[in-house]
Amino acid sequence: MNVEKLVEIIGSDFYTGVPDSQLRALCDYLMARYGTDPHHHVIAANEGNAVALAAGYHLATDKIPAVYMQNSGEGNIINPVASLMNDKVYAIPCVFIVGWRGEPGVHDEPQHIYQGEVTLKLLEDMDIAHFVISKDTAEEELAAKMAEFKEILATGKQVAFVVRRGALEFDGKVKYENGNAMVREDIIRHIVEHTGDDPIVSTTGKASRELFEIREARGEGHGKDFLTVGSMGHASSIAFGIAIQKPDKKIWIIDGDGAALMHMGAMAVIGANAPKNIVHIVINNGAHETVGGMSTVASKIDLVAIAKGCGYPSAVSVDNFENLDVELEAAKLRNELSLIEVKCSIGAREDLGRPTTTARENKKNFVDYLK
Repeated sequence: MNVEKLVEIIGSDFYTGVPDSQLRALCDYLMARYGTDPHHHVIAANEGNAVALAAGYHLATDKIPAVYMQNSGEGNIINPVASLMNDKVYAIPCVFIVGWRGEPGVHDEPQHIYQGEVTLKLLEDMDIAHFVISKDTAEEELAAKMAEFKEILATGKQVAFVVRRGALEFDGKVKYENGNAMVREDIIRHIVEHTGDDPIVSTTGKASRELFEIREARGEGHGKDFLTVGSMGHASSIAFGIAIQKPDKKIWIIDGDGAALMHMGAMAVIGANAPKNIVHIVINNGAHETVGGMSTVASKIDLVAIAKGCGYPSAVSVDNFENLDVELEAAKLRNELSLIEVKCSIGAREDLGRPTTTARENKKNFVDYLK
């Protein structure tokens, strides 16, 4: 189905959410039509943030907003849906558009399997009526369902369209790029050259895939690295939990700007405790590049100032490899919490692979290495 028809049938003029590769057609359409005009389209820091934005839109306009997300974001919306939007509380209507990763019977990555199994059940538990959109869903069928949904929305409840892989299409093209020169895979390669035998916790998405392939190319094992394949935004907290218990080890975090924004409160907790054995590297390309390239707000904010405000004793930003190498070496020798923001281009190799070890194997190898 052409995504423009979906948008027409839904009939909302305000969208907010977190990008998903399964919803790439919708994300590209919204960027092509609205860009990031906050009157019509806001790319949120996390899905709960999007629900609250949608609530504010409804309160100001009395109209129905639309929130898009990957099904992994259902966990982030449970609280605001149950305690804010629910018809037993403020009765705020909303249309959710959910990309169905890990759908039973459809091959996907391990972090999506269980989430895929419970996707519809979670919606049911939140009392959100839902309809699954497939490649063969007819426009007339979708329009009829939306007519039913409007009656539900009128009661102050929420509804959801759950989108199967390949169900939506968009004929237009959107090019995502920035002016940064450094390539993320090369950045990670430089990081690995400096970390030596220190453990690394890497964030969700292509960064972990690139770290895995760099280790393969170097003929090294993967025990030093914890690849955070799910739970976007939590790599830094995982690393902090490790650092507390392993004060004799330098723990490195390879983070992304979208992940750092998603749960930025983690930086405040880390900074307030100021563990001396953490180096927090945020590779900032100002984009949700792993799921398509839609922008984040990270190119418009001062991450260094934020880190220092959170209590990081040392925080710097670099945009070239010469300075990166200097700061990596200084952070390795420094006995205090450090943050390095690295300005990065958008894009990755077309042939970038995925880890060939399972998540449980990664965990065992990492735990054994820490011992």
